[in-house]
Amino acid sequence: MSSSKTIKIIAFFSLISFFLSGCNGKLPGGDARKFPADPKKRVEQNLKEGRGFRLNDMVKQRGGVFDFASSNELWRASLDVIDFMPLSSVNYSGGIIITDWYSDNNTPNESIKISIRFLTNEIRSDALEVKIFNRKCTDSFLNCKFSELDGNLKIELKKEILKKAAIYKKDQASGDKNSKNKKKN
Repeated sequence: MSSSKTIKIIAFFSLISFFLSGCNGKLPGGDARKFPADPKKRVEQNLKEGRGFRLNDMVKQRGGVFDFASSNELWRASLDVIDFMPLSSVNYSGGIIITDWYSDNNTPNESIKISIRFLTNEIRSDALEVKIFNRKCTDSFLNCKFSELDGNLKIELKKEILKKAAIYKKDQASGDKNSKNKKKN
């Protein structure tokens, strides 16, 4: 037997003894006689002894509380303002709405795409980041130039969303007061 084989065998047995010493002489799984044969009873016993996990516990520990988009005035207003455009991606928890490319029938070689990022749920001028992209194509969409639009359209879109959101908030507040008054009577 060569010395390299001897060293490999010694190293192998050293590793095995090292791992087994960490188990205090017990193999993983323990004594099978101590566990019920019925899987349902075994699960119950493991949960009682704290050796399992429940999906309910993991849900409780998650961070962040998100209201539904239908109760968020900025989201509702944004979706209402751009309702004529096809949506590409809407991610409420990520705080972004992205439309697909849209063009009217008068200019089929030119289209726009809108991205609305929500920075806060409060209705204020810095709550939204609106970006509008322009695509001008020639040769039936083979040669296209893309650019980001700045200017009146972006400002007007943001203004319209904020106005609508303020109206929704006011309507909701007055609805809440009416329901409280009905409960008192």
